[in-house]
Amino acid sequence: MSDRPPHEERPVLAGLLALAGVALVVGLLAGATVLIGTKVLGIGGGGDAQADSRATSGETLVLPEFSETVEPSGPLITLDPNGPTPTGGTAVPSPDDAEPSETPTEEPAEKAINLTAGQSAVGAMQQIDLSGTYTQGSGAILQVQRFENGAWNNFPVTVSLDGESFGTYVMTGQTGENKFRVVDSETGLESNEVIVQVG
Repeated sequence: MSDRPPHEERPVLAGLLALAGVALVVGLLAGATVLIGTKVLGIGGGGDAQADSRATSGETLVLPEFSETVEPSGPLITLDPNGPTPTGGTAVPSPDDAEPSETPTEEPAEKAINLTAGQSAVGAMQQIDLSGTYTQGSGAILQVQRFENGAWNNFPVTVSLDGESFGTYVMTGQTGENKFRVVDSETGLESNEVIVQVG
């Protein structure tokens, strides 16, 4: 028989037992630390139910009263979706700091001839007064036309324009519905048509 004590005969087993003992002690200390920490900090779902009910009993949901919205009466402003966005601390200039933009120049009004008839119905060979306005047409010569047989034909009346307004008259023995218009003899710009019942 060996003269060595039993713990020296099995050194691996003794080392494993010592290691297990140390791990058990460390685990118990870590568990106790975590348990104490959760109690101190109030972490975890196992808190006092009465304390939880006290915390939530004072909370209420308040909805505002319903009121109709009012349409805005002033000008509406639309921001440019492609405009500058603040990045990396770069300041976006305020409207006061922005450079004044050029005001767009007004486009000249489109040339237009507006014709009106003084009468809506006349007898045969009675006077039909034609008058109107021609925006930016000063000095133009307007040809009166009548719609006959599916086409516009020149009527033997012209009027020269002095300023933006004009006036003339026509007479016809052709009974029934008569459609008239005027045309700028130089540019071919046409007015609206007017209808007069003759006869």
